[in-house]
Amino acid sequence: MKRFTQWLEHRWVNPAYVGWILLGLALFFFAAATNTLAGWLYVISGVMLALLLIAAVLPPRNLQGLVVTRSPMAPVTAGVPLDIELQVRNTQRQSKGLFQIIDPLPSQLGAVAIHAVGTLPPGQLHTWRYPVPTTRRGVYRWPTVDLRTAAPLGLFWCRRTVPAPATAVVYPQVLPLKRCPLLDTVGQRQGQHWRYNPLAKADTQGVTRSLRPYRWGDPTRLIHWRTSARYGELRVRELESITASREILIALNTAARWSEESFEQAVVAAASLYTYALKQGFTAAFWVPQADTLRDSARVMHALAEVNPAPFQNRALALPQISTIWLTAAGAQPVVLAAGSRQLVWGNGDSLATSVDALSTMQIDSELPLEPQLQANLSQMSS
Repeated sequence: MKRFTQWLEHRWVNPAYVGWILLGLALFFFAAATNTLAGWLYVISGVMLALLLIAAVLPPRNLQGLVVTRSPMAPVTAGVPLDIELQVRNTQRQSKGLFQIIDPLPSQLGAVAIHAVGTLPPGQLHTWRYPVPTTRRGVYRWPTVDLRTAAPLGLFWCRRTVPAPATAVVYPQVLPLKRCPLLDTVGQRQGQHWRYNPLAKADTQGVTRSLRPYRWGDPTRLIHWRTSARYGELRVRELESITASREILIALNTAARWSEESFEQAVVAAASLYTYALKQGFTAAFWVPQADTLRDSARVMHALAEVNPAPFQNRALALPQISTIWLTAAGAQPVVLAAGSRQLVWGNGDSLATSVDALSTMQIDSELPLEPQLQANLSQMSS
């Protein structure tokens, strides 16, 4: 019965409780008039049926001409509310009013959101903003919004679905790590110093990289006067600074068999280690078996938001041969890691990862807070 009434409400109209009563009374008076041949009973039943017909025709017309648009949602971190904004415009010459805007949120984000609009004059725009609490990472999508009304008589409900696609990105929580010996000591050593790759980037100070024509707004201190005199036009210096950078790969083994709690903790660890690596000046990248190596921070966080375990067997994992932080579950299939890599293992059991060098491993207990474990010293760590 519920499915039938929902079908009626979406396709045509669905009688409200009062509407069913009035319809029953109209049929009762018509049956009584048929038996008694009393004209006044025919009049009463006819008036009731006419009222019901008008009440059934007006709600769909009240929703015609309403256009719904949704503003893009900025990504947030788990624990920060999502800001959702919907706009409804009345494109007709008649006022619209007494209708509901229903946003069918995914169940992971909470209950369906409902907002009532009293009146919307012709050509006007109504904006509805509301926050949605977030507790878990993910990429959530839903394509439509419902408009529902029983105006003006309240005897029949009418609901229409309009397109308003939404994509909400909730990044995993990033732990505020103050130190991380696991990552600080990653990589190969040469003598008493860590091997590093020089990283050059454009800057307002440093060494001269090239000369280019002067553009409006360039500081005059960067003008190279000798070259400007030679070419007969102003030339300015482009500068760059050289910084020492170690390359590090944060790799999450989604092919392992994870428990739900452990995998969510591993995603938080990956996001936290990646963010910490960038703050420490590493050239950081992220890798999962289903995708290529990601280096852009926005793409990395988006990938961490939507990643899920994908166990498979009889398929070798081929990681890039650079220093790696390998996040995996106990009992996973073996992989070959570059020298100087580190490993985080969730669960009990022997890890099967191997390396060309001695590999330092940290066992993570999913029942304990993650942040102190990532900041702990590894006495068993070998260089």
